[in-house]
Amino acid sequence: MTDTSSTNPRRPEFTTVELAIDSWAHARLRGRGRSRFRRVVIELSVFTLKQAWACVFGALLLLGIVTVRAFWPNDAPVASNDVLTLYAIALQIAMLAFKLETLRELWVVLLFHVTGTVMELFKTAMGSWIYDPEGLLRVGGVPLFTGFMYAAVGSYMVRTMRMFDLRFFRYPPRTLTVVVAVLIYSNFFTHHFAFDFRWILLAAVLLIWGRCTMYFRIHRRRFPMPILVAFGLVAVFIWIAENLGTFAGAWLYPSQLDGWEPVSLQKVTSWFLLMIISVVLVTFVHRPREPDS
Repeated sequence: MTDTSSTNPRRPEFTTVELAIDSWAHARLRGRGRSRFRRVVIELSVFTLKQAWACVFGALLLLGIVTVRAFWPNDAPVASNDVLTLYAIALQIAMLAFKLETLRELWVVLLFHVTGTVMELFKTAMGSWIYDPEGLLRVGGVPLFTGFMYAAVGSYMVRTMRMFDLRFFRYPPRTLTVVVAVLIYSNFFTHHFAFDFRWILLAAVLLIWGRCTMYFRIHRRRFPMPILVAFGLVAVFIWIAENLGTFAGAWLYPSQLDGWEPVSLQKVTSWFLLMIISVVLVTFVHRPREPDS
């Protein structure tokens, strides 16, 4: 599917970097030959640049986690967990100060931060994973930088929705999606005391979103993708990042206490379900829109 209704690269809702990416592509498509191969190369280049930019907050946060855990002295007067919290706060301030993130996106990021921190407090109390008991900037057994890890997911989701101008064909009713998201979030808590509805909820997700197709615009063209495939790809990438974080020792699962080992693949299912919560939260800022005719 093609869409030429919005080929102007200077879209007012774009940040400075995003405007630069689209302007670069626009100039090359306009200034020289328009062979099919050239268009494909430019579209792929823009896709790569925009995906990298959408991940910038999470990538810089992960880089900070790995670097601090690897090189920060154990006997330093400031604990590494506190350094990571201060780094994450500075990173968020810089994103806003340099207009690399919009205030509208910040509300979603903060909402992810709160929901993630609540889950962290509960899960660490239940022994699902463990952080080093160091530092002052913490609530219970949870260092405050952990909320920014969930905020990084929110930042990616909301920026992707805007940058790629996502449209959805056969998107399920929002009320139904909110109900499913609430049930998924609740199950992350209640499965410790009652039946684990994970697989039933997963089946519900496949049923409700199974017919939905996502259309994303890279620069001038729209491309279709089943939305469940998008959920799965993001879940796998988060699982990879989780392996890097645990390898650096930022947190550990019980199975890793006697020596690091890869995070269980079952966590991909958890992250897949978390994608539902993420998408529903983002739709409160960017309502799902139908593709153009």
